Amino acid sequence: MSEKLQQQIRSLAKKYGDEFIGIRRHLHAHPELSYQEFETSKFVQQKLSSYDIPFEIMATTGVIGLLKGRNPEKRVVALRADMDALPIIEENDVEYKSTVPGVMHACGHDVHTSCLLGAAKILSELKDEWEGTIKLIFQPGEEKNPGGASLLINEGVLENPAPESIFGMHVHTTLDTGKLSFRGGMVMASADEIYISIKGKGGHAAAPQFTADTLLIASHLVVSLQQIISRNNSPFNPSVLTITSIQGGNTTNVIPSEVKMMGTFRAMNEEWRFKAHSLIRKMATELVNSMGAEIDIRIDVGYPFVLNNERLSMAAKETAMGYLGADNIEETELRMGAEDFAFYSHKIPGCFFRLGTRNEAKGITIGGHTPTFDVDENAIETGIGMMALLGATNAGL
Repeated sequence: MSEKLQQQIRSLAKKYGDEFIGIRRHLHAHPELSYQEFETSKFVQQKLSSYDIPFEIMATTGVIGLLKGRNPEKRVVALRADMDALPIIEENDVEYKSTVPGVMHACGHDVHTSCLLGAAKILSELKDEWEGTIKLIFQPGEEKNPGGASLLINEGVLENPAPESIFGMHVHTTLDTGKLSFRGGMVMASADEIYISIKGKGGHAAAPQFTADTLLIASHLVVSLQQIISRNNSPFNPSVLTITSIQGGNTTNVIPSEVKMMGTFRAMNEEWRFKAHSLIRKMATELVNSMGAEIDIRIDVGYPFVLNNERLSMAAKETAMGYLGADNIEETELRMGAEDFAFYSHKIPGCFFRLGTRNEAKGITIGGHTPTFDVDENAIETGIGMMALLGATNAGL
């Protein structure tokens, strides 16, 4: 890619920075939950129309734009942003605070959407300066199974035209504004939900010998399940099993007849992932039955692990170094969180990178999925520029 195009993108990202901060604030003030992004979808459609970018609707609220440069058949690349918010009550005292009770953009998806819109505007203005076709994916439902990415893929988002690679970006609250981070290979974990119901004969707490103590059984199960990983999995293969909820009983003198448990299982290896599912079911069933109770267990299979293509990620990192300088590019740490970008990354070469949004001087240090989450909005200029640059660069490879 020419130095001229890089400078044009940098200049336009700076020029439009305030405009897309305003767009981010609009989106932040009007959040919508997963698969309910109706107004957000309309807003994105209106913006793409104003940039003269054609689009189609997929998975009800998803918006898929198609932007053609010179020699549009040369190569197709996809840029993806998610649009949904979380069921959290916002506690920030800011002018753009959520106006929707109990719903908040607490994970930065408003930033992602704003940055991709900004990149779309720049790329449309510069379409005579780059080659290929760019597919713009504004995706619903990243925060909730089965994942909007899986729905879009099922409806053909990776076809007609078929992108050869895909890029996604996520805000990073431990990375300073003005920085980006990249990592090849495994990046984030798969995520499966565990639901267990233990049923047994309840009774008086003073006469446990006449009961199957479901709470005691649940306690044993919580401890025993940890052996699934510690004694069946290689210590060099990242994996986590956590029970997050035990619900049963409501008084001091009654052993309940049912206890419900919930938890999550994370992994970065698909073979181990499904072997562990079998081990969880076997151990839980045999332990509960051996203690005189019955069990219902369900494992809701969620997102696979995020797999960044090594070559693509290295190329993106080098592009970022040229754009921001090597001092502003870091290595993304391995994380056991999950992202439905994983569905794309197991279909075509993908690169999921991080956008720094931390600013300690401004007091912006709180992590995501919290009521006081916020970002340093100066990061939006960086995000717009990088998404535009990756689109223009890789569309013409």
